[in-house]
Amino acid sequence: MFRSKRRKAMPVNNIGHLRSLAEEGKPVLVDFWQVGCGPCKVMDGIVDELANEYGESAHVVKVDVTRAHGAVQEFGIRSTPTFVVLSGQGGKKLRPRWRQSGLVKKDQLSKVLEREGATRA
Repeated sequence: MFRSKRRKAMPVNNIGHLRSLAEEGKPVLVDFWQVGCGPCKVMDGIVDELANEYGESAHVVKVDVTRAHGAVQEFGIRSTPTFVVLSGQGGKKLRPRWRQSGLVKKDQLSKVLEREGATRA
């Protein structure tokens, strides 16, 4: 019959958009990635699964570091993938509440989202 549409991680291309998402008060899981990155490809499906599982209770976004001007400098990205959970505290600087680079287990990402207030849909 009819299937509900699966949610995927939202692409974000600028720091201002990240700031506005963080200011909504929901946890924001950011996947900093780039084309041609093998570990990024591995994590892509996991990140989309998290976006689908946590639905409206969290923002799960992907930032291509080659397209989002200022992201590398703002967050000190040195390798991809790098995952950050943001907290909107107002002000100009976004404050990461958690950060991890490389391959990360899905259950670890889930625990961080839930610790920050996200619930499974």
